[in-house]
Amino acid sequence: MDTVKIWGYNLIKESLDVIPFNSKVLVNTISPNSYGLATSDKRMERALKNSDFLVLDGLYFGLAPLIFKRQKIKRIAGWNCFRYFSEKMNENKGKVFFLGSSEDTLNKITKRFVSDFPNVEVDSYSPPFKPEFTKEDNIRMYNAINIFQPDVLFVGLTAPKQEKWSYENKEFINVHVISTIGNVFDWYAGNSIRPGIFWQKIGLEWLIRIFYRPQIFIRNIKNQMIFFWHLFLVIIKMKKND
Repeated sequence: MDTVKIWGYNLIKESLDVIPFNSKVLVNTISPNSYGLATSDKRMERALKNSDFLVLDGLYFGLAPLIFKRQKIKRIAGWNCFRYFSEKMNENKGKVFFLGSSEDTLNKITKRFVSDFPNVEVDSYSPPFKPEFTKEDNIRMYNAINIFQPDVLFVGLTAPKQEKWSYENKEFINVHVISTIGNVFDWYAGNSIRPGIFWQKIGLEWLIRIFYRPQIFIRNIKNQMIFFWHLFLVIIKMKKND
């Protein structure tokens, strides 16, 4: 498999085509924000480092393998994962399940999804909104997913909750691909707007999102700065490049 390992994180270099559909795999994304979260949350760190496939969502995290490994990593955002797996399921008449968000948002997603991907069977479940799920909450989610028997499970519980839940509960759900896609739920439902392709390509999508939802920037800026601080420390050789 064409991957690059940096700081314990094993990233796909180019394409989602390396991901099989005949076994259970967990696909997570990494960005400066999720890296920063993982530095103070061991469960998040384990979830990311033990992903079956890890893709580069936050463009700037790609600076680490570029600087220290001379390896350029293609950005594959949560939106790209969503479109890729949905199109594959449409080609193969598969089944997709959405876990997360509110009933209203899931209804919007389903309505649009059946129009965009008419060959796919779709179902969803809205879990309770709380910091941690109980055993009973998890069982209800397992049952909803396993009764439907999806090929692909999209999880949108926001970071780091979605990454931790998917990794820690992977063994209890019957599915081929688990993909954590966060903000995609709201973007696809039309609850919020993703910045245009121009801003995505030049790496300034985050800047435009500040104007859309400044509270997200305020919440994430500390974690993002941890990444850049660690990058600087490795460059000046005050932190190991392991």
